[in-house]
Amino acid sequence: MSVSIKTAAEIDKMRTAGRLAAQVLEMIGPQVQAGITTAELDAICHQFIVDVQGAVPAPLNYRGFPRSICTSVNNQVCHGIPGNKRLKKGDIVNVDVTVIKDGYHGDTSKMFMVGEPSVLARRLVQVTREALLIGIAQVRPGATLGDIGHAIQTFAEAQRFSVVREYCGHGIGREFHEEPQVLHYGSPGDGLILRPGMCFTIEPMINAGKRFVKLLPDGWTVVTKDRSLSAQWEHTILVTENGYEILTLREEERAELVDSRVPSGYPPGLADDPVTTPAASPPAPSHKAALAAGPLSERPLRAGGGRA
Repeated sequence: MSVSIKTAAEIDKMRTAGRLAAQVLEMIGPQVQAGITTAELDAICHQFIVDVQGAVPAPLNYRGFPRSICTSVNNQVCHGIPGNKRLKKGDIVNVDVTVIKDGYHGDTSKMFMVGEPSVLARRLVQVTREALLIGIAQVRPGATLGDIGHAIQTFAEAQRFSVVREYCGHGIGREFHEEPQVLHYGSPGDGLILRPGMCFTIEPMINAGKRFVKLLPDGWTVVTKDRSLSAQWEHTILVTENGYEILTLREEERAELVDSRVPSGYPPGLADDPVTTPAASPPAPSHKAALAAGPLSERPLRAGGGRA
């Protein structure tokens, strides 16, 4: 397995791409309302990426994918194709965005709630975001990918939810999907040892029911087998000399993670730098974490691990 270490110049380009991807989610948020179709959301994002940002939507025509973003609603786990489906009150929807700028990719996704979803749906969205934060907090030189997966799995299963196994995070840079695969389950100490300059996504997909999924006939949309709700959040992460940097951090998160609104139990240090953390392993965040926040960003695994 060959994992690229980004140079300082490449990291600057990754920061730019990550910032642009985050801005797409910030822009589209007010549009995610009852009555709009997911195709309309896609068209708005496409126009913004191309005409405003001067960037390229990475999912469009990637391995034949027909749209510029992924929209996964309710029991859809990932890779939902935007279409004529109108959002309705009570829906939860993941919008997954990847942009290419100056040859480098930024990949991120966020859950949106339409109206007032059920208590279960709201809790699933919140727990999944907290699982992402817990996974990110493991990132530092000398840690392993297994540390990340174990932290996410342990937290999610303690909340009586399940972690999807067939899809995972991935390395990212000049290519949409690079090594390594970033599993959202596993054992501490297992897998690749992290080094400064590595870039990858963490993007847990967590189901309210059982973890099993199936692929729809469109060849892209993944749904829960038991039709239970599913949620996902995603960030692109850089391993730094002392911890990590979230390359796709949104402004709403920057404010949340810098001051007294830091989720209870979240690792200290964010008040000094909103996008990095110290190397110390943190306790799990509490459920006080605020509700806020692959397009093809989740790579399906081969038997025993691998890529699509």
